[in-house]
Amino acid sequence: MSDKNPNQNDVVVAASPDSGGQALPRVGAPRRRRERQVWDWRLSRTPGRTWDPQVLAVSLVVLGAGVFGGGIANRFLGTAGPVVSSWVLWVSMAVVVALAFVSARPRGLLKIRSIDLLWGVALGTALRLVQGWLSGADHNAFPSPATLDGQLGADWWLQQALPAVVVAPLLEEFVFRGVILVAVFQILRRGLGPAAAGATALLVSAAAFVLLHGMAGVVTLVDGIQLFAIGAVCALVVLLSGRIWGAVLVHLVYNLTYLALALTGFVLS
Repeated sequence: MSDKNPNQNDVVVAASPDSGGQALPRVGAPRRRRERQVWDWRLSRTPGRTWDPQVLAVSLVVLGAGVFGGGIANRFLGTAGPVVSSWVLWVSMAVVVALAFVSARPRGLLKIRSIDLLWGVALGTALRLVQGWLSGADHNAFPSPATLDGQLGADWWLQQALPAVVVAPLLEEFVFRGVILVAVFQILRRGLGPAAAGATALLVSAAAFVLLHGMAGVVTLVDGIQLFAIGAVCALVVLLSGRIWGAVLVHLVYNLTYLALALTGFVLS
């Protein structure tokens, strides 16, 4: 006789004539629910889908080439220089994003939730208010759009409005808060831990964001502080949520409020 106490869950019903001689399933056997593991790029054990140092290095080289080429165009192409310079930089950013996502697609990064819209509106508006406070009395109440003889230039929508609401939020966020932030975090996470890796990735992506704008034009101390604040807030959104679209919406709302204030100031002037 076995010392093992019978368990109700282990009881097997004897074969019945209708069962074809086969034993029936266990009576009362618990059904095990398959626990769905939710992985995202912030976890060290996320299978595959990571950006390694090679992806980061190639991205920085391509971005640097875009900045250099844009600077050359701006210097030697006269009146067409600014337009060509912008396009060279935008193309280099698009290439960075394309190469990175062909290499891997970090799990969860491209998902979107309704809460992303809320954070985008709230944080984008808050950053614009901070920008107004930092500007102080040395600036006009409204930013000034480019004008020609008191009228908006014919290319204002193409050179200012479209880049502000489409190009900058998408390309800049995918490059700085997507590729650079995520790659630095994933490279450093195992060695430093998630907190230190996240802080380092935030600082690197925000500093690179300020540096890019500094290469594109003159950046004052106030401008630098505000640009760093935008980069840090957007990086924090990505690190906390694991998703890129919240940062894109923060940037979009921040730029949209600029355009709204600029147009309002133009109408009231």
